[in-house]
Amino acid sequence: MASKSQWLYRQLLGKTPPLAPDVNLSGKVAIVTGSNSGLGLETARQLLRLGLSKLILAVRSESKGDAARKELQADTGAAPEEIEVWNLDLSSYESITNIAHRAKALDRLDIAILNAGLFQAKETFNPVTGYEQCVQINYLSSMLLMTLLLGALKSKPGASPGRLVLVSSDTAGWVSFKEQESRPILPIFKKKTEKWDMQERYGVSKLLGQFYLTELAKRLPASVVTIDAVNPGFCYGTALTRDGDGTLTGTLVNGFRRVIGKPSSVGALSIVHAAVSFGEEAHGQYTEDGEIRPMAPIIYRPEAKEIAKQLWDETMTELSFAHLEDVIEEVVRSD
Repeated sequence: MASKSQWLYRQLLGKTPPLAPDVNLSGKVAIVTGSNSGLGLETARQLLRLGLSKLILAVRSESKGDAARKELQADTGAAPEEIEVWNLDLSSYESITNIAHRAKALDRLDIAILNAGLFQAKETFNPVTGYEQCVQINYLSSMLLMTLLLGALKSKPGASPGRLVLVSSDTAGWVSFKEQESRPILPIFKKKTEKWDMQERYGVSKLLGQFYLTELAKRLPASVVTIDAVNPGFCYGTALTRDGDGTLTGTLVNGFRRVIGKPSSVGALSIVHAAVSFGEEAHGQYTEDGEIRPMAPIIYRPEAKEIAKQLWDETMTELSFAHLEDVIEEVVRSD
């Protein structure tokens, strides 16, 4: 399933089935990150068409978020009060903790889709934490947000558990992940590479997220919050590779994507499936095209257990200011 030939087959011939006709999100609240364009915007559109009562667009640029809100209102007929725009800068831990507190103050939160991500054409480092930006945004910042949202998503009496969806990638299964040999692992991502490979680093950042999700699922019952990962596939009409615009590599990637890529509407359908089409059997799993499928092969190898524990412990230390283990324990204990 993780081979490039299988990936190409899924890109060109794979089918994503429609949602069940009885899916109705009336009365429910969802937050979608990175939702002012591309997959995030299309995911938001599809959720609204399913009757979602309140949608929160969590975006870095509020002006672009406002433009997206107006587009969604015009397209779906949503009332002004049904769509809110919240500022979220994943390069800032303060911004992440602020939005998590704001989410916890909601009367309810049923779905959180962590779609925002970064694909870097050039190697850059976060000026505050020192980590390479792709690992910072796609892993450390996203896992912080994932964990801090658990309290807001926690199941209410008589209601089904909240659903948290992490947008992942099949490229996680293609990486060499040489960093797995380092001890500790995370500090290696503060050092410049001998030769920057944006595809490798992007895939590694998504692989780290798969490791974290599997460990979190062991500590969090599905009956409290159900968490899963989703691969929307290689889609055109997104802004993921905008960092490479104007470069030769970026031009080649965009041309290749337009030839074999899926429309954003199809990729978003996979994301919506991950949010609404499964029960607790999807907890800690990886989905694609409306089906539960295997994660990156390394997740199932004997060495994965030690790597996952090492990454978990290092991540808890790195994000110790947020007391994530206490957050998880409180959510589970108060169930």
